[in-house]
This record gives sequence, C-alpha cells and structure tokens, in this order.
Amino acid sequence: MKIVIVSGMSGAGKSSAIRAMEDAGFYCVDNMPPQLIPAFAEVCAQSNGEIEKVGMVVDMRSGAMFSQLFGVLEKLTEKNVDYDILFLEASDEVLISRYKQTRRSHPLSPNGGISEGIAKEKELLRDIRSRAKYIVDTSSLTPQQLKEEVNKIFLKGKEYKSMVIKVESFGFKYGMPNDADLVFDVRFLPNPYYIVELKHKTGLNKDVSDYVFSFEQTKVFVDKLKDMISFLIPHYMEEGKTQLVIGIGCTGGKHRSVAIAEALYKHVLTTDYRTVIQHRDYLKE
Repeated sequence: MKIVIVSGMSGAGKSSAIRAMEDAGFYCVDNMPPQLIPAFAEVCAQSNGEIEKVGMVVDMRSGAMFSQLFGVLEKLTEKNVDYDILFLEASDEVLISRYKQTRRSHPLSPNGGISEGIAKEKELLRDIRSRAKYIVDTSSLTPQQLKEEVNKIFLKGKEYKSMVIKVESFGFKYGMPNDADLVFDVRFLPNPYYIVELKHKTGLNKDVSDYVFSFEQTKVFVDKLKDMISFLIPHYMEEGKTQLVIGIGCTGGKHRSVAIAEALYKHVLTTDYRTVIQHRDYLKE
C-alpha cells in the first residue's frame, strides 16, 4: 500500500491536487487529523487489496493536532508503511491574490491580514516541507496544469524535478513582470511591427516567427540563450529554488518576445523540466 500525505500552504492548491489523485485511483481523505493516520492506514491495509493507494491532506486546519504529525510519521516508518509527502506552495503575491479572489480569511489570521497568516503558516510548515519528497510551486500553474503534474508523479511515474520553469513574454511599455528572475531584452532584433502584413499578427503566427528568425542575430542569440538557461537550471535547483521565471521582453510584447519565448519554451520542454509558458501582452494593442 502506498500513502501520499499532501500538505502545504493554504491556497496553494491542495484541494485540486487531492482531486487529481482521486481521479488517478487514490482513495483520498481531506483534512485528516494526524493521530488518526496509523489507524486509517491499518484499515486500508486490511481491505484485501481494494485500497492500494491512499492520499490524505494534512495541514494547518488540524490546529494544535498538526504538531503530532512527526510522531505519527515515525510510527509509519517503524511499521514499514510506504509513504511520501507532497508539499504545495506558491509565492506570497499569488497566495494573497487567490485569497482576495475567494474573499476568504487565512486560517491562521482570521481577524488579521493575509500576509501575517501566510508568514505564520510558512514558519509552522518549515519542518514538513524539509521532509517532503515532492515540492510543487503552483504560482504559475492552472488547476489543469497542477493535475498534469500530479499525474506525472503518481500515475505516469516520470522522473520528478522539483522546479517549475515559466517562460513569459511581455512588452516593456506595459512594465516588466514583477516575479521575473531573469529578463532578456530582445528589442535589438528587427521589429515585425513595421511590416504591414505582419503588424496586426503575433509571434504565434508562423510568418511572424519566420521573419524574426530570418536574421542571423536572432539565431545566434537564441542559441546562446538556450545554452545559458541549460547551464543555469541545474544550479538553481541545487540551491533549492522551486520556480524560475524567465521574462522575454520586446516593445509591445506582441511579436519578437512571443516568437523567442516560444522557441525557448520548446527547448526547455525537450530537457524534461516542468515548464509553462505565458504571453502576457500579446493581445494588447
């Protein structure tokens, strides 16, 4: 029998993850009190093979009982129960935005600010995060993308890499992405905006992309960019980084940055890293 304990920050997507696990054939329980885990594991073990995979969310909703989790994990180890920990997190900015959208108060700060609750929770979860086998940063993931990540880990058995890489095109005239770790300015490339038949298209259109890549400087730049990113990613992972946001910017975020971001995204996909892409400004005029 396999047990996966899902924990992490409130608002990081634990409910979406446990639903994805249920769809993948796990018997799932939300908000499991830690002290009940051994007894529940015993019941599942006696199900004559009907329950072989169990997913359970254990988080700060347990209140003071959450502190008993580590003792419970030691008991599972003593009984040779196979378990893993999946920890979900997101940036403070994303968590705050999600709380504002749902108009819910933070469980650790029902009468205070969301930021205060997030800070408290992060500290209380520090130890469980350090013991997690899988850490997923959901800042850039949609619920569907999170489901795909869960499936990769627990259904398809693919090699897990803890960092998600987000490639984001943008227009400098609309401001740089606030969460970007690396920003590359491609305004030095010839601009399709000044080609009448390309002006109202985007870098997702083949003729625009072909135009951008028809210049030698584009090819040289993209080759160097791919080499740099391939070099940097493993080192960021060694430092424990769980999300790397790479911004590709041009003037309006419609042509050059989109084409270059697509090329970089496809390159990172071939390396099997968890990758998402966003074109922030490509539909703006």
